[in-house]
Amino acid sequence: MRLLHRASPWRTLFASDAPPDSSDWPPLLAPLADAIAALGPAPSLAAAKAWQPQLVEALQRLDLPAWRISQLLSDHNDWLYRQAIERSLNAMRAAGWGEPPARCCVLTLGSGARHESLLGPDQDNAMILEDYPDSAHTEIDGYFQALGERMTDALDDAGIPLCNGHVMARWPMWRKRLGEWGRQLDIWTAERRVKRVQQANILLDFYPVYGDSALAESLHDVVAALVPRSALFLDEMASLLDETPVALDRLGRLAGDDDGAPHERAINLKRQGLLPLSGAVRLLAMRQGCRVPDTRGRLSELVMAGVLDVPRAAALGDALGRLQGLVLDAQLTSLSAGRSADGWVDTARLDAAQQLLLRHDLQEIRRLIKTAKSMNR
Repeated sequence: MRLLHRASPWRTLFASDAPPDSSDWPPLLAPLADAIAALGPAPSLAAAKAWQPQLVEALQRLDLPAWRISQLLSDHNDWLYRQAIERSLNAMRAAGWGEPPARCCVLTLGSGARHESLLGPDQDNAMILEDYPDSAHTEIDGYFQALGERMTDALDDAGIPLCNGHVMARWPMWRKRLGEWGRQLDIWTAERRVKRVQQANILLDFYPVYGDSALAESLHDVVAALVPRSALFLDEMASLLDETPVALDRLGRLAGDDDGAPHERAINLKRQGLLPLSGAVRLLAMRQGCRVPDTRGRLSELVMAGVLDVPRAAALGDALGRLQGLVLDAQLTSLSAGRSADGWVDTARLDAAQQLLLRHDLQEIRRLIKTAKSMNR
């Protein structure tokens, strides 16, 4: 794993407002060029979202690792967000709302913010507004409430469903002025109350997808100032790691928790693999005041901070990629059979080597959780 950041040209694929122009790409990139040509130059948001399995298959044919494919899926979701916001703003202008009355920044949260999305995400988003006077609240917040509702409805129509837990900028809980976010975090991190820690956990992985990113940087400053010194909060954050154990029994054999399993061989590797890994890395990163939201970036920062050594961080980065690959393959299989893209993996479809590697990766994650919890004592 590289410890020094080097920007990848792949990350520019969906940076433009228009779909990529693949007309003059070299033959080596033919699988991706063909997929983009099939998408067309001006797809609807729903068509663009429904195209994502083709994108994954094309990137797999180019032998991209699963962690990079997950990044590019997330980048494409960011593109969908930007399109949904721009179209919502244009509709509001046409309806007489005018221009935004204050600076704002729309954030993605969770796996989207970490750029670790797979094929079945729902919406997790928030909004930071600049600190405007209380006397202007009705006018300004009313504007951004309307924007939040239009934006999230547009994403829902496109195929990124509304969050069942209401973690969206259409709700006041997740749409605040910068100062209000600071006060909210001050409350959440002041003590070890489960619900407050769960809510803060959602916010601690955030990424500015649209608007004034300086507001997001200011929120990073707040997090870095508050969280590392909030011992009781971090202690409860460590305790919550027990709620999502890895998919191993006491003897180190593969074993899911069977909660909602479609059959006895199924293991939910999103819930019992990826979530425990990202949660343990988040806890360690918050203790160190790390500012990057993605798991691989945080692993690099933890090496620089002396918390993890290079081989261990590399092993965890490899585990992340392999888990993402297993879930992506399972999701493609489910979608081709007319089922939804979820986190369930049929272990009977894994060969002996894959099962051995999966056990190894889950054992590494279990060991990381122990490390994260022990450092909080």
